[in-house]
Amino acid sequence: MVDKEIKGISDLVKLSGVARNTILKLYREQELSTIRMGTLTKLCDALDCSLSDLIEYTPDEK
Repeated sequence: MVDKEIKGISDLVKLSGVARNTILKLYREQELSTIRMGTLTKLCDALDCSLSDLIEYTPDEK
């Protein structure tokens, strides 16, 4: 986030257009019931990163 002069959540909200509440949940690693692909795309564009930089899939233990 430093490369794009993003100093905090508010800057990311302005740059990405993603709702503050959504970004806070992701930042705090709180459970989201769903997340839209468009939201992830906006974050990737704002942060100049790939989807795999944002999320990691971990299967449930059986």
